[in-house]
Amino acid sequence: MKKRYLLGMGLMLLLGTQVQAQDEIIEKIIKEETENSQLKQIGHELMDGIGPRLVGTPQMKKAHDWAVEKYESWGIEARNEQWGEWKGWERGITHIDMIAPWTKSLAGQQLAWSPSSPEGGATGEVVVIPDVADEAAFEAWLPSVKGKYVMVSAPQVTGRPDYNWEEFATEESFAKMKEEKTESNRAWNERLQKTGKGRRELPAALEEAGALGIITSYWSQGFGANKIFSSYTKTVPTVDLSLEDYGLLFRLADGGESPTITLNAQSKDLGVVPTFNTIAEIKGTEKPDEYVMLSAHFDSWDGGTGATDNGTGTIMMMEVMRVLKKIYPNPKRTILVGHWGSEEQGLNGSRAFVEDHPEMMDKIQVLFNQDNGTGRVVNLSGQGFVDSYEYLGRWLTKVPRNITREIETNFPGNPGGGGSDYASFVAAGVPAFSLSSLNWSYFNYTWHTNLDTYDKIIFDDVQSNVILAAIMVYMASEEDDMVSRKVRVPIGRNGEPTEWPAMRSPTRKGGLDN
Repeated sequence: MKKRYLLGMGLMLLLGTQVQAQDEIIEKIIKEETENSQLKQIGHELMDGIGPRLVGTPQMKKAHDWAVEKYESWGIEARNEQWGEWKGWERGITHIDMIAPWTKSLAGQQLAWSPSSPEGGATGEVVVIPDVADEAAFEAWLPSVKGKYVMVSAPQVTGRPDYNWEEFATEESFAKMKEEKTESNRAWNERLQKTGKGRRELPAALEEAGALGIITSYWSQGFGANKIFSSYTKTVPTVDLSLEDYGLLFRLADGGESPTITLNAQSKDLGVVPTFNTIAEIKGTEKPDEYVMLSAHFDSWDGGTGATDNGTGTIMMMEVMRVLKKIYPNPKRTILVGHWGSEEQGLNGSRAFVEDHPEMMDKIQVLFNQDNGTGRVVNLSGQGFVDSYEYLGRWLTKVPRNITREIETNFPGNPGGGGSDYASFVAAGVPAFSLSSLNWSYFNYTWHTNLDTYDKIIFDDVQSNVILAAIMVYMASEEDDMVSRKVRVPIGRNGEPTEWPAMRSPTRKGGLDN
């Protein structure tokens, strides 16, 4: 009886010592990030110093090399892994000036992978796609665009977002505006359909007919915000104008006042360039061939500097690695971070990693991905892993309550089939989870827009996310065994069972048909 009692006391002392040591590590993680955060400096170097990270651009390669150098300065091993090739392109200046019927410099920029203007730019009249009777009438009109710039986007009924109307308009006025907007969009879509051309084919037909360039405006439903995506032209520039300046030109052209602009959009076609993922690791001591992963895509569109999509996810994961290397330098399992290339064109970097490293997939304990903006984490889904509630819930209890109190959980949830890079791993059966963030007007104001810049980062929220992720990674690394991978067949919207998402191969040669 005495021996059994002493054995029990010894076990309790051992467990108590382990818990105390664990809590000390967590306290040190919190203290380090609270008192010595490097987020602002890392963010400045990435967003301000390097800028946007469009796949295939020199800035993207510069960012990969900078990340490796930064990790190595913290004593963390890092490397760039090539996984494919992409159309190489470098953005230059964009100057757009209306010179008739009066003079005004216009706000706009060329779209990604846009061809260049002639040296010094070109001047021409601005015209609008006409409301023709049919495709034959459009073909008859086409030769008239030679030497002119053509507007191909719908005009906006209002430059005020809906929330601004809701705050100040009468109910009747707000309802009337929405009806006008619906009718305007319907009429414009009908006008485009009569040309017989799709959204990719129309710019090609216009440039073939001799147009000097294509003018678009993709308003993001927020003051001053436009989305900046791809050009579909091969020989003449495509530029996106602000809602305000696009509307001005459209009204003048539509009213027969023959507005004229000088456009100078310079860029460089760099041929075919390699594309990479940046991988960094802190080697495990007891189970070096098992992994806990951090994940964030490194690339961005280049309307702004990619601050919230996905600069914040990137600097968050880099800071987690820095903190863990300092506080927890000898993890039980290897801690990996993947900074993925070309997520924006279809999760290509992460899909390539999964496809190129099949031997690792069964050895990944868990993966945590962050992508959707600068806000604090407020949602965590189990992604269809039946037992995720047990281990994620247990690890979350170690995170300060002021960080977890707003997090809504959904267990076991359904597996994500796309959206961000965690889905590449979920498809391979890896327990991979999205740390989903508070909105902060993400979709209207910063997602793929010209306003996605450093000043939109909410560093207090990103700092909370660092503490959350660092503690979760630490707990996952210290877990005695690999967590359960048991999954539930996902349930569709009709309530019927569906299938687990299939693994998909990446596009390894991209943009080469533009």
